[in-house]
Amino acid sequence: MELKIEAKNLDIRKSWQEKIDEERDKLIRHYASLVLHLRVTIEATPGYKEGGYEVRLVATVPNDTVAVKRWGESVRPLLVEAFDVLGAQLKEIVKKKQNHKTVKAQGATIDGKSSGIIRKIVPDESYGFIVTDDKLDVFFHANSLKDVAIGDLAEGDEVMFAMEEGDKGLQATWVRVGHA
Repeated sequence: MELKIEAKNLDIRKSWQEKIDEERDKLIRHYASLVLHLRVTIEATPGYKEGGYEVRLVATVPNDTVAVKRWGESVRPLLVEAFDVLGAQLKEIVKKKQNHKTVKAQGATIDGKSSGIIRKIVPDESYGFIVTDDKLDVFFHANSLKDVAIGDLAEGDEVMFAMEEGDKGLQATWVRVGHA
């Protein structure tokens, strides 16, 4: 994880740096593969009606950015609170990813295989869509077809397939005609 620390209208104190390093180490332990970059900004804010300081954390994660902002009169407690909130937001992101994987695994799955029906075929562009029993829409490309050509498929055909999360949603890694 790349870490960048910025100070505005003040100098970073050693105790703040140590707290940031400690909190960063916690993030690495729990979310090493999730957080790509982390920027910590501490700004003196004497002009704000709250006075004191503003602490901002901006974490870059795959396909998203998480930002936390806290104001107060003492930096160290603000750092703790901001990192706690960031940790909770990251935990929620991980939970959503796991729930999404669980949802797609809850379809008619047998030994890692799912069953469904061809909903739509676009043979000219070499792709189509499968709908599972629990109404999940799964993209497939002609390259994922096993023992059948895309021209031999028809809407309504029963198929077995395996799926994964793709860049734009669920996609079949392989597709065979037939049922479980």
